[in-house]
Amino acid sequence: QGRLVESGGGAVQAGDSLRLSCEPSGFSGRLSCIAWFRQAPGKKREAIASKYLGGGSIDYGDSADKARFTIFEDNDGSTVHLHMNNLKPEDTAMYYCATRGPYIGCRTSLESVDFPYWGQGTQVVVSP
Repeated sequence: QGRLVESGGGAVQAGDSLRLSCEPSGFSGRLSCIAWFRQAPGKKREAIASKYLGGGSIDYGDSADKARFTIFEDNDGSTVHLHMNNLKPEDTAMYYCATRGPYIGCRTSLESVDFPYWGQGTQVVVSP
């Protein structure tokens, strides 16, 4: 059974940077799409960005801050990262990575219902 493991979260101060990582394992085939989402307490889960693996396209969620958030993959495509600059208290949330499964690519519209596989999440807390 495939799984995703997120890491890199933590407690930081406003203005700091963090790099989150998503490492997949156990899937029956090569993954084509990995996305990052986040959910703050009492709020809906929101899309941040998706990456078509193997040097493919990137799409951002409607409310994502493209100037501060960057999604990228390792050269071998084994791990996908989310680099976040100039963090703000409103970025405090649980951050999740997700995939649509082996060989299934990304869609330009980032909808959580399109992603059947999710990690457990990594918590980010940003203090003023």
